Amino acid sequence: MADFNEKDIIETIEMIKVHHLDIRTTTLALSLRDCISEDIKVAGDKIYNKITKYAKNLKKYADDLENEFSIPIINKRIAITPISIIGEAAKNPDYVYLAKVLDAAANEVGVDFIGGYSALVEKGCTKGDEIFLESIPEALKSTNKLCSSVNLATSKAGINMKGVLKVANIIKKTAELTADSDGLGAAKFVCFCNSVSDNPFMAGAYCGINEPECALNIGVSGPGVVRWAIENMPKDAPLGDVANMIKKTAFKITTTGELIGRELASRLNIPFGVIDLSLAPTPAKGDSVAGIFQAMGLEQAGAHGTTAALAMLNDAVKKGGIMASSYVGGLSGAFIPVSEDAGMIEAARQGVLTIDKLEAMTSVCSVGLDMIAIPGDTPASTIAGMIADEMAIGMINKKTTAVRVIPVPNKKEGEWVEFGGLLGEAPIMPVSKLDSSIFVNRSGKIPAPIHSLNN
Repeated sequence: MADFNEKDIIETIEMIKVHHLDIRTTTLALSLRDCISEDIKVAGDKIYNKITKYAKNLKKYADDLENEFSIPIINKRIAITPISIIGEAAKNPDYVYLAKVLDAAANEVGVDFIGGYSALVEKGCTKGDEIFLESIPEALKSTNKLCSSVNLATSKAGINMKGVLKVANIIKKTAELTADSDGLGAAKFVCFCNSVSDNPFMAGAYCGINEPECALNIGVSGPGVVRWAIENMPKDAPLGDVANMIKKTAFKITTTGELIGRELASRLNIPFGVIDLSLAPTPAKGDSVAGIFQAMGLEQAGAHGTTAALAMLNDAVKKGGIMASSYVGGLSGAFIPVSEDAGMIEAARQGVLTIDKLEAMTSVCSVGLDMIAIPGDTPASTIAGMIADEMAIGMINKKTTAVRVIPVPNKKEGEWVEFGGLLGEAPIMPVSKLDSSIFVNRSGKIPAPIHSLNN
């Protein structure tokens, strides 16, 4: 048995109780490839039965571990094979019906969210994909726990610009159909470049077609712990020393997450998959990625130097994590969701954190433009332009980027929106008034960069 000293024990307790160290998500990834049927009702029955069979004890066992180890486990989730693939073989594809089946299964087993209402269309759409995409707004309106995603680009395939414009319209329609909750449906939808098949975080989690029958993927988070560690350093500590402190902290966070993940997987009698190291903030005070920038010496997120600070943070988290575990996967870095981060919320409220600055930051962080509330009358062509920019950053840099924006119905720049819970609150941020419509309506695809030809 390992030796533990009093300092280690007190430090761990303080990380959990004061600085918000937690297991952000335990996500059961489940293949539904064996649920395909020509009859959509048969497919629905197979899906419901398989999910409730494999996930029936996920919440109970996670709650048991939380009590035994005194480490908060915030979310229990399920990620399934992209449903566009599962429903496509049916003679009467009814994806909204499948969405309701998934929501019912999630309710039955007591998880917080179920992801995988998804499609991979970076090279174009099949007939089934086209039907699926049209179903997304109604599916998100008709369900409570369902999350949806679409992959629009890869570094190998380029950017599907027809899909980009279609998705922009989907975002607009989804927000309009859920106007009574300030467009909340759009907060459960994300589009990607280079999406990953073992991501445990929502809204983009799905179980890739290259994944096993099932696995348990863990997302661990602790931005408050990282900030605390940096604040305890001398104010003039060299940045190399700061990076080393982040690595050491990430190591501790990762070992905690893998301990819980492996034990939960064992109790569920399924394989342990990956641990995602992403620092995911919450609206709670002290649990902010923006707060880490302030601990490093920036007045606020959005100051010149923010992108450099984020690049160092993202890299150090990865380096620390891979020294602690051989099973690092998912996105693994730092998230910058505006409405979910108290420091980002305040910076956006003051107008010092803009969408342009956030776009620059996405070139070095884990994902992209995330949980950004924009005016409800923003044209679909402008949203398509925002998506295209993010897809280009991911494609050229061979990294994952994403867009999750909420055009809040009937609200304008400077007004406020509250989504509640972990989704938080935010001001409506201004977007460019310049017209992108001719560019995005050209359709076709933006070809992959030269470095895609690497065989």
